[in-house]
Amino acid sequence: MKDPEELYAAEIALHKDGVSLVCGVDEAGRGPLAGPVCAAAVILPEYCELPGLDDSKKLTEKKREALYDLILERAISCGVAFSSVEEIEEMNILSAALLAMNRAIAQLDPAPELALIDGNTTRDIRVPARSIVGGDGKCACIAAASVLAKVTRDRYMYKLAEEYPQYGFDRHKGYGTKAHYAAVDEFGLCPAHRPSFFKKYYAKR
Repeated sequence: MKDPEELYAAEIALHKDGVSLVCGVDEAGRGPLAGPVCAAAVILPEYCELPGLDDSKKLTEKKREALYDLILERAISCGVAFSSVEEIEEMNILSAALLAMNRAIAQLDPAPELALIDGNTTRDIRVPARSIVGGDGKCACIAAASVLAKVTRDRYMYKLAEEYPQYGFDRHKGYGTKAHYAAVDEFGLCPAHRPSFFKKYYAKR
């Protein structure tokens, strides 16, 4: 379990430097073959108590769901947004993820003075920003954003599974599992799929 003092170190340092409104930003869904990419932005109060907070990928679904409700309850402000499959196809997955991040940040009220972005780029981010590689495991506000983005996207994929039950989106959330590829071989692509993500797969076949 992540040490809370370590997780809040970045925000505490920024607060000491006079930056009071810091948001963490992360996305979920860059890698899957289907579904939108989802981003979240979160401003937490100082020393916000969120027991067990960590990178969403290290948490169970049950723990993510519990933290999701706590984050919404205790955050100063939150924003969650998507970029669609059509936008992913039109511009590429990184640009679509950054677009979703900007949409999430734009929902924050009050507006942040600084955004801490998980990853290695702040390209096109429309507010002052810093990137932190592995930030979802190092910084509380980014970890909180990772939880909101992951839970929101997973819930979206459960709805897609009802619409397209033959693909098993509720199980793999659109990622390229053996079962997912087998379903695509049998049924072809549906409107929820990202055709550009299958170019190499179809080329090999």
